[in-house]
Amino acid sequence: MRDDFFRLWVYLSTTPLLGLTLTLVAYQIGLWLARRSSNHPLVNPVLVAMLVVAATLAATEVSYQQYFEGAQFVHFLLGTATVALGLPFYERLAELRASWRSLVSGLVCGSVAATATVYGLAKYLGVSEATARSLLPKSVTAPIAMGISEAIGGVPALSAVFAILTGVLGAATGKIVFDLLGIKSMMVRGFALGAQAHGIGTARAYLVSADAGAFAGLALGLHGLMASLVLPWVVRWIL
Repeated sequence: MRDDFFRLWVYLSTTPLLGLTLTLVAYQIGLWLARRSSNHPLVNPVLVAMLVVAATLAATEVSYQQYFEGAQFVHFLLGTATVALGLPFYERLAELRASWRSLVSGLVCGSVAATATVYGLAKYLGVSEATARSLLPKSVTAPIAMGISEAIGGVPALSAVFAILTGVLGAATGKIVFDLLGIKSMMVRGFALGAQAHGIGTARAYLVSADAGAFAGLALGLHGLMASLVLPWVVRWIL
Protein backbone atom coordinates (compact mmCIF):
# COMPACT_ATOMS: atom_id res chain seq x y z
CA MET A 1 0.00 0.00 0.00
CA ARG A 2 2.77 2.41 0.97
CA ASP A 3 4.75 1.49 -2.16
CA ASP A 4 1.73 2.21 -4.35
CA PHE A 5 1.24 5.59 -2.72
CA PHE A 6 4.95 6.40 -3.12
CA ARG A 7 4.90 5.53 -6.82
CA LEU A 8 1.78 7.64 -7.30
CA TRP A 9 3.43 10.60 -5.55
CA VAL A 10 6.60 10.28 -7.66
CA TYR A 11 4.49 10.29 -10.82
CA LEU A 12 2.38 13.27 -9.78
CA SER A 13 5.34 15.31 -8.55
CA THR A 14 7.00 15.19 -11.97
CA THR A 15 3.93 16.14 -14.03
CA PRO A 16 1.54 19.11 -14.18
CA LEU A 17 -1.07 16.82 -12.61
CA LEU A 18 0.41 17.64 -9.20
CA GLY A 19 -0.93 21.19 -9.06
CA LEU A 20 -4.31 20.26 -10.52
CA THR A 21 -4.80 17.25 -8.24
CA LEU A 22 -3.63 19.06 -5.12
CA THR A 23 -5.91 22.03 -5.80
CA LEU A 24 -9.00 19.92 -6.34
CA VAL A 25 -8.33 17.66 -3.35
CA ALA A 26 -7.60 20.63 -1.08
CA TYR A 27 -10.84 22.35 -2.07
CA GLN A 28 -12.83 19.15 -1.54
CA ILE A 29 -11.35 18.95 1.96
CA GLY A 30 -12.42 22.56 2.52
CA LEU A 31 -15.96 21.83 1.31
CA TRP A 32 -16.20 18.74 3.52
CA LEU A 33 -15.10 20.66 6.61
CA ALA A 34 -17.45 23.53 5.79
CA ARG A 35 -20.42 21.16 5.51
CA ARG A 36 -19.44 19.37 8.70
CA SER A 37 -19.47 22.74 10.47
CA SER A 38 -22.85 23.68 8.92
CA ASN A 39 -21.09 26.25 6.71
CA HIS A 40 -19.67 28.20 9.62
CA PRO A 41 -18.19 31.50 8.31
CA LEU A 42 -14.77 30.79 9.84
CA VAL A 43 -14.52 27.42 8.07
CA ASN A 44 -14.22 28.91 4.61
CA PRO A 45 -13.45 26.30 1.89
CA VAL A 46 -11.07 28.68 0.10
CA LEU A 47 -9.15 29.42 3.29
CA VAL A 48 -8.94 25.72 4.17
CA ALA A 49 -7.76 24.89 0.64
CA MET A 50 -5.08 27.58 0.81
CA LEU A 51 -3.77 26.19 4.10
CA VAL A 52 -3.78 22.61 2.80
CA VAL A 53 -1.93 23.57 -0.40
CA ALA A 54 0.62 25.72 1.46
CA ALA A 55 1.26 23.00 4.06
CA THR A 56 1.64 20.32 1.38
CA LEU A 57 4.06 22.37 -0.71
CA ALA A 58 6.13 23.21 2.38
CA ALA A 59 6.21 19.60 3.58
CA THR A 60 7.16 18.16 0.18
CA GLU A 61 9.48 21.03 -0.81
CA VAL A 62 7.68 21.45 -4.13
CA SER A 63 8.18 24.93 -5.60
CA TYR A 64 5.25 27.21 -6.36
CA GLN A 65 6.31 27.33 -10.02
CA GLN A 66 6.10 23.55 -10.27
CA TYR A 67 2.74 23.53 -8.50
CA PHE A 68 1.33 26.23 -10.79
CA GLU A 69 2.14 24.20 -13.92
CA GLY A 70 -0.94 22.17 -13.07
CA ALA A 71 -2.93 24.72 -11.09
CA GLN A 72 -2.96 27.06 -14.09
CA PHE A 73 -5.72 24.92 -15.62
CA VAL A 74 -8.01 25.85 -12.73
CA HIS A 75 -6.74 29.44 -12.93
CA PHE A 76 -7.75 29.56 -16.60
CA LEU A 77 -11.32 28.63 -15.69
CA LEU A 78 -11.67 31.64 -13.38
CA GLY A 79 -12.72 33.75 -16.34
CA THR A 80 -15.39 31.25 -17.35
CA ALA A 81 -16.67 31.04 -13.78
CA THR A 82 -16.85 34.82 -13.51
CA VAL A 83 -18.87 35.11 -16.73
CA ALA A 84 -21.20 32.36 -15.47
CA LEU A 85 -22.09 34.57 -12.51
CA GLY A 86 -24.10 36.68 -14.93
CA LEU A 87 -26.78 34.00 -15.38
CA PRO A 88 -28.35 34.10 -11.89
CA PHE A 89 -28.11 37.88 -11.99
CA TYR A 90 -29.96 37.98 -15.34
CA GLU A 91 -32.77 36.00 -13.73
CA ARG A 92 -33.20 38.85 -11.19
CA LEU A 93 -33.27 41.83 -13.54
CA ALA A 94 -36.61 42.99 -12.15
CA GLU A 95 -35.11 43.37 -8.67
CA LEU A 96 -32.15 45.26 -10.12
CA ARG A 97 -34.35 47.74 -11.95
CA ALA A 98 -36.24 48.43 -8.74
CA SER A 99 -33.11 48.95 -6.63
CA TRP A 100 -30.37 50.13 -8.98
CA ARG A 101 -30.03 53.61 -7.41
CA SER A 102 -29.50 52.16 -3.95
CA LEU A 103 -27.06 49.57 -5.25
CA VAL A 104 -24.96 52.08 -7.19
CA SER A 105 -24.91 54.49 -4.25
CA GLY A 106 -23.84 51.72 -1.90
CA LEU A 107 -21.11 50.58 -4.28
CA VAL A 108 -19.65 54.07 -4.67
CA CYS A 109 -19.78 54.89 -0.94
CA GLY A 110 -18.36 51.51 0.04
CA SER A 111 -15.54 51.74 -2.48
CA VAL A 112 -14.57 55.26 -1.42
CA ALA A 113 -14.68 54.36 2.27
CA ALA A 114 -12.62 51.19 1.83
CA THR A 115 -10.00 52.88 -0.31
CA ALA A 116 -9.65 56.05 1.75
CA THR A 117 -9.48 54.29 5.12
CA VAL A 118 -6.91 51.71 4.10
CA TYR A 119 -4.66 54.30 2.46
CA GLY A 120 -4.97 56.66 5.41
CA LEU A 121 -4.21 53.87 7.89
CA ALA A 122 -1.23 52.71 5.85
CA LYS A 123 0.27 56.21 5.77
CA TYR A 124 -0.44 56.68 9.49
CA LEU A 125 1.47 53.47 10.24
CA GLY A 126 4.39 54.70 8.16
CA VAL A 127 4.45 52.08 5.42
CA SER A 128 6.13 52.88 2.12
CA GLU A 129 4.22 54.64 -0.64
CA ALA A 130 4.49 51.58 -2.89
CA THR A 131 2.96 49.36 -0.20
CA ALA A 132 0.21 51.89 0.51
CA ARG A 133 -0.69 51.99 -3.18
CA SER A 134 -0.64 48.20 -3.29
CA LEU A 135 -3.39 48.25 -0.65
CA LEU A 136 -5.72 50.49 -2.63
CA PRO A 137 -7.27 47.75 -4.83
CA LYS A 138 -7.54 45.24 -1.95
CA SER A 139 -11.33 44.90 -2.32
CA VAL A 140 -11.14 44.05 -6.04
CA THR A 141 -10.70 40.48 -7.26
CA ALA A 142 -7.01 39.52 -7.39
CA PRO A 143 -6.35 39.50 -11.19
CA ILE A 144 -7.87 42.98 -11.58
CA ALA A 145 -6.14 44.20 -8.40
CA MET A 146 -2.76 43.19 -9.83
CA GLY A 147 -3.39 45.11 -13.04
CA ILE A 148 -4.52 48.21 -11.15
CA SER A 149 -1.54 47.97 -8.81
CA GLU A 150 0.89 47.93 -11.72
CA ALA A 151 -0.79 50.99 -13.22
CA ILE A 152 -0.69 53.05 -10.01
CA GLY A 153 2.84 52.29 -8.89
CA GLY A 154 2.08 49.50 -6.42
CA VAL A 155 3.50 45.99 -6.17
CA PRO A 156 1.19 43.55 -8.02
CA ALA A 157 2.23 40.53 -5.95
CA LEU A 158 1.45 42.40 -2.73
CA SER A 159 -1.90 43.54 -4.10
CA ALA A 160 -2.82 39.92 -4.88
CA VAL A 161 -1.98 38.89 -1.31
CA PHE A 162 -3.95 41.82 0.16
CA ALA A 163 -6.92 41.03 -2.09
CA ILE A 164 -7.00 37.37 -1.04
CA LEU A 165 -6.68 38.26 2.65
CA THR A 166 -9.48 40.82 2.29
CA GLY A 167 -11.71 38.24 0.62
CA VAL A 168 -11.08 35.61 3.28
CA LEU A 169 -11.61 38.10 6.11
CA GLY A 170 -14.79 39.47 4.55
CA ALA A 171 -16.23 36.01 3.95
CA ALA A 172 -15.40 34.93 7.50
CA THR A 173 -16.77 37.99 9.32
CA GLY A 174 -19.53 39.19 7.00
CA LYS A 175 -22.36 37.31 8.73
CA ILE A 176 -21.26 38.59 12.14
CA VAL A 177 -21.21 42.19 10.92
CA PHE A 178 -24.55 41.90 9.13
CA ASP A 179 -26.19 40.38 12.21
CA LEU A 180 -24.80 43.10 14.47
CA LEU A 181 -26.15 45.78 12.11
CA GLY A 182 -29.51 44.05 11.77
CA ILE A 183 -29.21 43.64 7.98
CA LYS A 184 -31.47 40.78 6.90
CA SER A 185 -31.94 41.39 3.17
CA MET A 186 -30.08 38.73 1.16
CA MET A 187 -29.74 41.19 -1.69
CA VAL A 188 -27.95 43.73 0.52
CA ARG A 189 -25.81 41.10 2.22
CA GLY A 190 -24.73 39.59 -1.07
CA PHE A 191 -24.03 42.92 -2.74
CA ALA A 192 -21.90 44.08 0.21
CA LEU A 193 -19.92 40.83 0.24
CA GLY A 194 -19.27 40.96 -3.48
CA ALA A 195 -18.24 44.61 -3.37
CA GLN A 196 -15.78 44.26 -0.49
CA ALA A 197 -14.75 40.59 -0.49
CA HIS A 198 -14.90 39.98 -4.29
CA GLY A 199 -14.75 36.35 -5.47
CA ILE A 200 -14.25 34.71 -2.09
CA GLY A 201 -17.12 36.70 -0.64
CA THR A 202 -19.27 35.79 -3.63
CA ALA A 203 -18.56 32.09 -3.10
CA ARG A 204 -19.59 32.50 0.53
CA ALA A 205 -22.77 34.34 -0.49
CA TYR A 206 -23.78 31.46 -2.79
CA LEU A 207 -23.44 29.03 0.11
CA VAL A 208 -25.97 31.09 2.04
CA SER A 209 -28.50 32.06 -0.63
CA ALA A 210 -28.89 32.09 -4.41
CA ASP A 211 -30.17 35.68 -4.19
CA ALA A 212 -27.17 36.77 -2.14
CA GLY A 213 -24.83 35.05 -4.58
CA ALA A 214 -26.41 36.69 -7.63
CA PHE A 215 -26.02 40.21 -6.26
CA ALA A 216 -22.56 39.43 -4.92
CA GLY A 217 -21.53 38.49 -8.45
CA LEU A 218 -22.97 41.74 -9.76
CA ALA A 219 -21.06 43.77 -7.17
CA LEU A 220 -17.85 41.90 -7.91
CA GLY A 221 -18.01 42.83 -11.58
CA LEU A 222 -19.14 46.43 -11.08
CA HIS A 223 -16.51 47.14 -8.44
CA GLY A 224 -13.77 45.68 -10.62
CA LEU A 225 -14.86 47.86 -13.55
CA MET A 226 -15.20 51.02 -11.46
CA ALA A 227 -11.87 50.54 -9.69
CA SER A 228 -10.08 49.94 -12.99
CA LEU A 229 -11.39 53.23 -14.38
CA VAL A 230 -11.23 55.43 -11.27
CA LEU A 231 -8.24 54.36 -9.14
CA PRO A 232 -5.53 55.23 -11.71
CA TRP A 233 -7.13 58.65 -12.14
CA VAL A 234 -7.30 59.19 -8.36
CA VAL A 235 -3.65 58.28 -7.89
CA ARG A 236 -2.53 60.47 -10.76
CA TRP A 237 -4.50 63.62 -9.91
CA ILE A 238 -5.05 63.43 -6.16
CA LEU A 239 -2.32 61.34 -4.52
